[in-house]
Amino acid sequence: MTTNVRTRDGGPATSRSASRRSHGEGPFRFLSTAAGVVLLGIMAAIAVFLISEAIPALRANQANFFTELTWDPNGQQVFGIAALAFGTVLSSALALVIATPIAVGVALFISHYAPRKLAAPLGYLIDLLAAVPSVVYGLWGLAFLVPLIRTPSQWLNEHVGWFPLFAGEGAIGGKTMIAGSIVLAIMILPIIAAISREVFLQAPKMNEEAALALGATRWEMIRMAVLPFGRPGVISAAMLGLGRAMGETIAVALIFPATFDITFQILTPHANSIAANIANGFGEATQIGRGALIASGLVLFVITLLVNMGARLIINRRKEYARAGA
Repeated sequence: MTTNVRTRDGGPATSRSASRRSHGEGPFRFLSTAAGVVLLGIMAAIAVFLISEAIPALRANQANFFTELTWDPNGQQVFGIAALAFGTVLSSALALVIATPIAVGVALFISHYAPRKLAAPLGYLIDLLAAVPSVVYGLWGLAFLVPLIRTPSQWLNEHVGWFPLFAGEGAIGGKTMIAGSIVLAIMILPIIAAISREVFLQAPKMNEEAALALGATRWEMIRMAVLPFGRPGVISAAMLGLGRAMGETIAVALIFPATFDITFQILTPHANSIAANIANGFGEATQIGRGALIASGLVLFVITLLVNMGARLIINRRKEYARAGA
């Protein structure tokens, strides 16, 4: 019995080429498995380090770490993660809400609307934004964005103050949650746009041409053939951007006013995050304070891990729906 093995160009494969493939598959599989094991080992080592360094501080803490709002590990040894975790999630969620529609629109424009002479430079420009250091974004936000949005923030508070996000009394504008969220949105926009663009470019051309041949407009073709195909990729890009926003340190440390409150009032100077608090407090921290900051880093590690796992479940479920629909 003979096996019909064919090469890439369609011709019959020789025994030598088949032997090369069989010999190369084993080392490649070994290297891939080893890379996965090393990655899991690194994550486990990080988790072990964070837990071992945080335990002494958590034992010395005189409050409930998960519900306490005060952060004073260097003095009274009273500290909690509630306000910091809330600020981290809220600022990252706002940044994701602001950045994702714009990034998807930019990706669609580059991949399906812009002429080639414009699409390539625009794509390079978007990719270049991801290479800008975070401290530059933070300084730009502090020197330009914070004064710029003061007047719009006051207008929103006066006219839409009935909505919880825009409510507040006293000082409106300045170093606020919305200012930090806008900076984070600008930082994660190139990541989401670049990945979404590549996903949209991989959409089956036959489906696009079939939709156009049936009389669909370009937008209808994108809605029927491109967006359903690229939805898992867009979700993955958004989750990568969310992870970047949650872990961002310097930019938010320069903009957030370092308060410890739980409030949805994004126009008032009440904002902080785990990463910003670590950056602001690590240099002057005592041994207990350093352990408290590491404990907060452990919480951020767990939150990021849960977000990525949730995104992976959503993507896998959508893939199952797509297979079932096919």
